[in-house]
Amino acid sequence: MIMKKILAFVLCSLCCGFVSAQTYTLEQLKDSALHNNFAIRSAQYDIDAASQQRKEAFTKFFPNVSGTGLWFNANKSMAQTTITPSEMISPELGATLAQMFPPEALAALASPVSISMMKNGVIAGVQAVQPVFAGGQIVNGNKLAKVGEDVSRLQMRLSENEVEMTAEQYFWQLVSLQEKMKTVEAAEMLLNDICKDVDVAVRAGVAMRNDLLQVQLRQNDIASQKLKIRNGLSLVRMLLTQYCGLRDTSFAISYQTEAVPPARLKQDHQQALLRTAEYQLLGKQVEAADLQKKIAIGQNLPSVAVGAGFNYHNLLEKNQAFGMLFATVSVPISDWWGGSHTVKRKKLEHQEAQEQLSDNAELLKIRMQSAWNSVEESYQQLLLAQRSIEQAEENLRLNRDYYDVGISKMSDLLEAQLLYQQACDKRTDAFADYQNKLLEYRQATGQ
Repeated sequence: MIMKKILAFVLCSLCCGFVSAQTYTLEQLKDSALHNNFAIRSAQYDIDAASQQRKEAFTKFFPNVSGTGLWFNANKSMAQTTITPSEMISPELGATLAQMFPPEALAALASPVSISMMKNGVIAGVQAVQPVFAGGQIVNGNKLAKVGEDVSRLQMRLSENEVEMTAEQYFWQLVSLQEKMKTVEAAEMLLNDICKDVDVAVRAGVAMRNDLLQVQLRQNDIASQKLKIRNGLSLVRMLLTQYCGLRDTSFAISYQTEAVPPARLKQDHQQALLRTAEYQLLGKQVEAADLQKKIAIGQNLPSVAVGAGFNYHNLLEKNQAFGMLFATVSVPISDWWGGSHTVKRKKLEHQEAQEQLSDNAELLKIRMQSAWNSVEESYQQLLLAQRSIEQAEENLRLNRDYYDVGISKMSDLLEAQLLYQQACDKRTDAFADYQNKLLEYRQATGQ
């Protein structure tokens, strides 16, 4: 009869508790945490920045267009010289001029003449230079920028995993406390029934007052446990509200307390390795090191570019405008010495990244196996806790019957009640631990 009352109370709590409150599932709380967590927003900023960097690198494929303009006014002409015309005339030309001009004019040719120009002026031009060959630096630079964007997205996945793990841990902590509160309240109902029966027996003189005192002490202990659990519930609700961005703490949660057997969740660890964000990040690290090595090699190769331009000036007191085509070849001769060491360093970094990928891949598989072992162990602990409840429930029933017929002491009955409550709490803890171990395994296998 007592067990039926306890079961009815638990079912009533499940059906009627928090009727007016907003009810959330685990997935809804995790989604809310992902939308309201700063770590996720920060990771999204990193993705956006990496995307802009990739777009910036793509512009290197296009011509580099630049324009220049200069106006100047000097305190004196920048080009000055003095010439004597007679010194520039050959004897034959001099004889011819002597027949054509009077002596006064010929005498003037022997006087020095000062010439100055470019005291002020305007220079302007625009040109476009198209890289033709740059040792693969532009192509590999774009690939490296794409790798950087991929890395940002993978780091976003890791941030999401961290946020989901924290939110789920808070969720199951709340579930554990709620289940413990139900257990304590059921124990309180049981003790109230026992207290009433013992009080009647004491008044009738068929039971000792000491039995009533033992029940009352146990009731005080239950009240103390309820207070602690209530405070724990309040704190976890506040944490979950803040972490998931909820409006207030007056919410309910929806969950199932039936455990899924772990055999259905087992993954092929070799295949799972390829989809984990940690392994993919290691692969991107190798790819980035390879591209950096190629860029270092390209920096020591000649670069070729072609271009076209249009220029204007009035340096000779006359407007001059002209267009031109040109080609440039740049050979980094003096950089070869240090560049060779840079290339060797980048090759070593690439080799190190490859070995790190291989080594950490094994560690990741070990992590998966360890997480799976924890899942199986936790599930077995849950099954043991479930059997303990059944045994403790039968022990409590027998001790209640024995006490009713007078062949058992009150201390034995209260001990049986305590064992039953502890068995229920252990099952609750085992269930929450199993859910957390499943979460760790799912994240370790990239699910």
